[in-house]
Amino acid sequence: MDAFREIGLEPRLGPNFYGRRGYFAGTDEQRASDIMGFFEDPGVRGIFARGGWGSARVLPLLDYDVIRANPKVLLGYSDATALITGVHAKTGLITMHGPGPGNRFSTQHFQSVLMEGDADLLVNLAADPGDHIVNREHRTRTITPGVARGRLVGGNLTVLSAIVGSDYLPDFTGAILFLEDVDEAVYRVDRMLTTLRLAGLLDRIAGFVFGRCTNCDPSSGFGSLTLEEVLADHIASLGIPAFRGSMIGHIPEQFTLPIGGLAEVDADAGTIRLLEPAVI
Repeated sequence: MDAFREIGLEPRLGPNFYGRRGYFAGTDEQRASDIMGFFEDPGVRGIFARGGWGSARVLPLLDYDVIRANPKVLLGYSDATALITGVHAKTGLITMHGPGPGNRFSTQHFQSVLMEGDADLLVNLAADPGDHIVNREHRTRTITPGVARGRLVGGNLTVLSAIVGSDYLPDFTGAILFLEDVDEAVYRVDRMLTTLRLAGLLDRIAGFVFGRCTNCDPSSGFGSLTLEEVLADHIASLGIPAFRGSMIGHIPEQFTLPIGGLAEVDADAGTIRLLEPAVI
């Protein structure tokens, strides 16, 4: 709350913020009502959705005609992937993948993209000169070289793969797909990418960015592919510009990315260039 106030925003909690039904903040209907109330309120300029689990459950309960008629910033990541992707797919509005204000790096990107309307070049943090001369923490790796342009789609791989086949996924044709995840064994990442491939989604994209898969280690059983091998199997074979290691995901410093915004990826440089303002 204080972080929002620090940059000049006044936070307001939904009526059911402190509600409880199991691991949810109230029933699905109550949570959907909070979202719709914020969209209908002209005094609300933006909505920030926290992670966890459950945003997919409210998608059938939202009024997308009302949302389309009352455009405002909708921001979140992790489980909120379902909400920001679903709203974009149903309304055509640009939504935002990223964290709220926090550390200096993430806050600067939040302010630049959402408050100043800048079309930024998203470049990973450089190596700390007092630590290592080679960037280890925020290093990018090219999967397939090249440059591609397209509309950004993506988010958390687990959540995105769980809504495949529904009406809440946008058209992937010519898109730049970005993905991230946390606490997933490599074989599960393999399984979820296979789901996207079998659904024909990967064959439609123009470019690919893999952020971070935090705590995604090979299983302790007999034998495992590495995450790099899994990405090579599913992505390198597409022959499209692709890289991994972008500052997207469950990490302290994160980019803010506009879902539906036009962008250019340079897989050799490991950068994402936003080609238009996400807000006006």
